[in-house]
Amino acid sequence: MHRKFKASVVAALCGILVGAGVAGCDADSLEDWDPLAPASQKAEAKPISGTEKIQLEGRSVNVSCSGKPADGKPVVVLMLGLGDGLDKMAALQKTLSEKNRVCSYDRLGAGASDKQDGPQDFAGAGKILTGVLDQVAGDGPVVLAGHSLGGLIAARYAPDHQDRVKGLVLMDATPPTMGGDLARIIPESATGPAGELRAQNLAVFQGQNPEQLVVRDGEVRAAGNIPVEVIQHGQPYLGAVPEYGPRLEQAWSAGQRKWLALSGDSKLSTAKKSGHYIYVDEPDVAVQAIERVAAQAAR
Repeated sequence: MHRKFKASVVAALCGILVGAGVAGCDADSLEDWDPLAPASQKAEAKPISGTEKIQLEGRSVNVSCSGKPADGKPVVVLMLGLGDGLDKMAALQKTLSEKNRVCSYDRLGAGASDKQDGPQDFAGAGKILTGVLDQVAGDGPVVLAGHSLGGLIAARYAPDHQDRVKGLVLMDATPPTMGGDLARIIPESATGPAGELRAQNLAVFQGQNPEQLVVRDGEVRAAGNIPVEVIQHGQPYLGAVPEYGPRLEQAWSAGQRKWLALSGDSKLSTAKKSGHYIYVDEPDVAVQAIERVAAQAAR
């Protein structure tokens, strides 16, 4: 398989930045999620303008905010794909901040935030997200807009935090059962590019990634009757994987439909000209979806 193509497919499945993060691929679950676990102590939200480091759970977390706060309007929080840094969504944040208060952050092990000492699970990632929301939104409402693994984390977080998460936008979010789907579609006996792709991605799901985040499959739980927009890619790049590509595309598409169970007010759309990075390939599609959900959440 051509090296550039292989990197793009691995990036799509892992959620790692194409090119810069592929080395991470080479190299907890819903059951662990404890909504009663002590959250980080809330600090009085102080407006952040630009990029700042904040201390959460004994670690330095890189946070960026722009746009003016407005009473009654939610803060939009952008959540990046696995291994991506703030610069990847900088253009999207700048556009959205013309009408909204928008923040983003580097998860532990990504961008300019501190690294993890060991494996990280969804509960740990959720504690960091809670600390970020405490700082940038206080007790106010938020809309989480996540790409790839960032969308998966947002979708897992929202059901246990319905008091503050008032809307979701999932941009080609990692499907809730992608690990199992990949292992089922590409058999262990597969060789060549497909076998290598299987091994790399399953290793990533097991925590061999820059964030050391263990990504386990789980059921989709309801997050209340909040507005949810699910956007899937329209360019079937996964279909180019030898022999198994079409089935991978079908599984990814089925995974996007599974996210509709998050809310009775969920909608699925397709960014027809986009690969995995919808907000890069068709930024207007991403902007309009996020602005729609933010407007609905403000009502």
